[in-house]
Amino acid sequence: MRPASIRCALALALAVVVSAAVAEESAVRIGAIDAIMTIPAGAEKPPVALLIAGSGSTDRDGNGPQLKPATLKKLAEQLASRGIASLRYDKRGARGWKAEFGRPEDFRFKDYVDDAASLVDSLRGKFARIVLVGHSEGGLVAILAARRTPVDRLVLLAASARRQGDLLKAQLEKKLPAARMEPVAKAIDAMMAGQIVDPAPPELQIPPALQPGIASAFTEDPIDPLKQITIPILIIGGARDVQIARLDMVALAAAAPAAKTLWLPDMNHVLVDVGNEDENLSSYNDPDRPLDLDMVEAVAGFITAAGVR
Repeated sequence: MRPASIRCALALALAVVVSAAVAEESAVRIGAIDAIMTIPAGAEKPPVALLIAGSGSTDRDGNGPQLKPATLKKLAEQLASRGIASLRYDKRGARGWKAEFGRPEDFRFKDYVDDAASLVDSLRGKFARIVLVGHSEGGLVAILAARRTPVDRLVLLAASARRQGDLLKAQLEKKLPAARMEPVAKAIDAMMAGQIVDPAPPELQIPPALQPGIASAFTEDPIDPLKQITIPILIIGGARDVQIARLDMVALAAAAPAAKTLWLPDMNHVLVDVGNEDENLSSYNDPDRPLDLDMVEAVAGFITAAGVR
């Protein structure tokens, strides 16, 4: 049995134990945000992790309209089994757009940061410490939220060191031939420069009214704000991640030289171990596939450690 298979088997066995364990899980609404609070059984004042989802209309479990890996749900379960509480929540747009969020065309990326900061404020004083755990684009939200409101620790999982627009271009270059990529790259650059692209290329169907909101995400740079963060940081990436390159983790680590880092050879973007491209693809719609156990242990150990510097 391959090492990755062994880890998956161990993690699956642990997941069965977790599901059988008693943990108080309750639906909560904080402002306009719907969330799930998970409290470990018997825990009086545990540390709490605010789990921040990646890009798109991603819900509290880490699922989108098409892809449903349940990344955040599985992480919350694993953390609960290790005595760590968590709050995970629906991003704006997940499960439908609410009137309380205003008009969709008025959305800006800072609204995601505002949401995370308000959730941190709702947790303050109730837990031993508050830790931001950002997955993928949620890592950028976590970095900016950590600059906005005091928290104790920061965890970045499969997070990019590049602006989202630059990252999107790099991802699309792997999929599109040069002739089709050229107008797409020009459109992304134009949006990042504050221009409206109408019509947008077929591969980039973003309505003109929504382009300013998308562009506000495209232009956020994680590096400068990360350099200003002084709390303990953990950065984890995986070699099977086809969305985020190792150079992203290297750049994040360079911006935060005191951070702890972990590179996992079998982990992909949705934080599970895979052995080949078929497994990689199918894992995005496999809510039962266990998370990389080394990742789980590293995150839990970092959250609970008395001193991590």
